[in-house]
Formats: sequence, C-alpha cells, structure tokens
Amino acid sequence: MIEIVTKRIINKSPEYIWNHLVDFRSYSKWNPFITNINGERKIGANLDVTIKNGKSEMKFKPKILCIKENKELRWKGKLLITGIFDGEHYFILNKLGDDKTELIHGEIFTGILSGVILKKIKEKTIQGFEKMNQALAML
Repeated sequence: MIEIVTKRIINKSPEYIWNHLVDFRSYSKWNPFITNINGERKIGANLDVTIKNGKSEMKFKPKILCIKENKELRWKGKLLITGIFDGEHYFILNKLGDDKTELIHGEIFTGILSGVILKKIKEKTIQGFEKMNQALAML
C-alpha cells in the first residue's frame, strides 16, 4: 500500500467546498486535474472520470464508496482488473471555523504494479492534487 496525501486550509465553509466537489458537471470549468466526471452521486454508482496528469489524460471507471455530506467523498478505481493497480481516491473536509476548512485530498494505491507505476507518476499526481486543491480554494 502506498498513500499520497495533500492538505490545504481553505477559507470557505465545508458546505461551500462540498457543493463544488459533488457538482461533477462543473469540473471541466474549474478543475485542472480531474477534468471530467459523469455518473450518479450515490454509493455504489460507477463514474466515468478523466484526469489530466501532466500532459497525458487517463480515463477510468471508479465506484463510489462513501458519501458523507459536507465531510467525505471517496471512490475506488482499478487498472484493468482488481489487484493490478487500484486507487482509492478521497476528499475529507474538516471544519476549522465558520469559513475555514481543512481539505485532505489523497489516494491509497494497492496492487502488484502499484510501486512500479507510482515511481513514474507519483510527482505528477501530487502536483495534480495540489493544483486541484488550489483551484477549489480559489472558487
């Protein structure tokens, strides 16, 4: 298991940030990392997700694992079949005040090729998370 975690304090309420996180149709307008999401916002739903990692784009179909309004959104995807390269992506919102939120944005990678693949994409993935976090803070 390998985990990438980024954190950012955002001067907005968790509710404000949450509304942007779950408005999948608007991602293409503000999100430089996850450029497109289609699908229902419910546990067990499969999503169509496009990410831009550096100059390359990747598409995958994760399943939503957790939706806790104004607190947590989590999905899990895989490369081809489970166990090769799986990623559990998450957003956790911790309220620090009326208009202050800690955003924890990360992903847990597992699978037999996770170490090899992450050697190639880890830095760009961290940069992508941080760009997304910054874009959320600017909304």
